[in-house]
Amino acid sequence: MTDYGHDLLFGTMLTPPPDRATDVVELAELTEQEGLDLVSLPDHPYWTNRLDAVALLSIIVARTTTVRVLPNLANLPLRPPTTLARTAATLDILSGGRFELGVAGGALWDDIAADGGPRRTAAESIAALQEAVRIIRDLWTPGEPLRFDGTYYRLDGAPRGPFPVHDVPIWLGAYQPRMLRLTGRVADSWVPSSPFFPPDQLVAANQIIDDAALDAGRAPGAIRRAYNIGGTFTSDGTGFLQGPPKVWVEQLAQLALGQGISTFILYQVESADIIRRFAAEVVPAVREIVATERTKPRNAR
Repeated sequence: MTDYGHDLLFGTMLTPPPDRATDVVELAELTEQEGLDLVSLPDHPYWTNRLDAVALLSIIVARTTTVRVLPNLANLPLRPPTTLARTAATLDILSGGRFELGVAGGALWDDIAADGGPRRTAAESIAALQEAVRIIRDLWTPGEPLRFDGTYYRLDGAPRGPFPVHDVPIWLGAYQPRMLRLTGRVADSWVPSSPFFPPDQLVAANQIIDDAALDAGRAPGAIRRAYNIGGTFTSDGTGFLQGPPKVWVEQLAQLALGQGISTFILYQVESADIIRRFAAEVVPAVREIVATERTKPRNAR
């Protein structure tokens, strides 16, 4: 059993089609109105059936006041680290410290290459991502112009700044061992998606992250564990998030207490009713169960 003790957070990942731009912004506002903590958008710049995630996040930032916002996850091959660092800092300033930066190394290489981006192997994408995380954090730190001579990125005196108004967490999505080890070494948060990474795979992945964190001199609890969750409310059922709210509550509370998941994000939600039901019938009950269990001695859980 692993519980890293982080505060529980709940949010949404919204899908931004061009013909329903206003709907997406309204769902972001509803996420905040219903008392959830976070709004995120997937980032696939090469898909023209979706609006640009970063541009839309700027609108969401302007239309909300309390929710955290982030790309889930920014496409590094098409968004260079210098651009990501400055965009993230700008949105953090505009939001009053509510921006978090999710980054992915890339996967759909034909689409990325068609848009003029690089075509990388899995190993190359991980190495490039590691360089990018270092560059981003360095650009957020005051100092002399940044020089960086990496394999994938080279900076010859890049000016630092603008600087975020809070310590912006960097989220990484990871599924394979090499990427999970990188997450343990450098990330602030790990976020897989349940449709591609079911709950029975979390134990092994968490262990890889924990071991990598320890090897890097970090505490495993320094990495928040998030989960993009796909599910359907039904009258009965026992599959993962396939059933009434009671089933959702039991399963999410178990993931929080047993797998250390402390952030749950509704995956590609398009329905206001689902957001309302999640916020009213699932979130408070999960919070209550976890809070109650955390007051007990560990050997009594």
